[in-house]
Amino acid sequence: MFERRSLKWPITLGVIMIVLIVALTVGWILLAVSGLIEGQGAAPLYWTLLTVGTTFLGLVLVGVVMYLALSVKEINLNRRQSNFMDAVTHELKSPIASLKLYLQTLHRQNVSEEEQANFHRYMLEDVERLDNLINDLLDAAKFAKPAIDSEMEDLRLAELLPDWVDELRVRYRVPEQAVQVQVEPSVVRARPMDLALIFRNVIDNAFKYASDPARVEVVSRLEDGDRVVTLIKDNGAGIPRRMRQRIFQRFFRLGVELQREKPGTGLGLYIVDTLVRRMKGRVRVRDRDNGPGTIFEITLRGTGDSGADKAGP
Repeated sequence: MFERRSLKWPITLGVIMIVLIVALTVGWILLAVSGLIEGQGAAPLYWTLLTVGTTFLGLVLVGVVMYLALSVKEINLNRRQSNFMDAVTHELKSPIASLKLYLQTLHRQNVSEEEQANFHRYMLEDVERLDNLINDLLDAAKFAKPAIDSEMEDLRLAELLPDWVDELRVRYRVPEQAVQVQVEPSVVRARPMDLALIFRNVIDNAFKYASDPARVEVVSRLEDGDRVVTLIKDNGAGIPRRMRQRIFQRFFRLGVELQREKPGTGLGLYIVDTLVRRMKGRVRVRDRDNGPGTIFEITLRGTGDSGADKAGP
């Protein structure tokens, strides 16, 4: 999951820049000396050294820019990894502390049956939170492997999307009337796990970041015969325009990690974007037409068959 970058390229670039600087320094010294004796027939040497020195100076400047770009890239990666470690630490510590508190209370005090039932429900939610964290980490490590043709299936979104939406709606305790699902019959050829990761992550974010009371809408339609376009809409605070590309970077999350109220690791949308690209599709973010909120638009290549008359996978 963490990229192990080779140091060969930065070291090589640094050595080349040092050699160029030394050569440039020697060249300028020779140029100065040749300039002193220019009147004695050294003009060809003077202009040759001037040309070579100028070329070397240009190469050094290019190297400096490239080294600066590599440094900025590494700084951003380290910052995202730091955010990731903060998020994982928080995601592990919070449910474990909660579980410990409930178990100690059940062990040391006499509580009513109703309170026991509530404690068991809260503990189950904490266990599910830990399970989701572990699954995110495992998925991020697995999905990078290319799909095998034998793992591909014809999947019908009209049968899968409503189930995923309903499952996440129950998890976030959102009333049924607050969610709208409109899915036209369509077929996408993909690995079941990949398709589930794409839509479950985006729908989960819609419920997680929706305002109170939550309003979530999922619309999927077939366009141009072979394009399946799915819109996942929420009524949250929205995503600033300048951040809409960065949210798909690995470990990136808006705000300060330790001050967040919403759980997460910064891997979900990175997984979504990578899997969608692998499937020759596209995911983009835009504002809602009316009112606050965000729309995630996922476009995938369909099989050209609505699948309306076929059985489920």
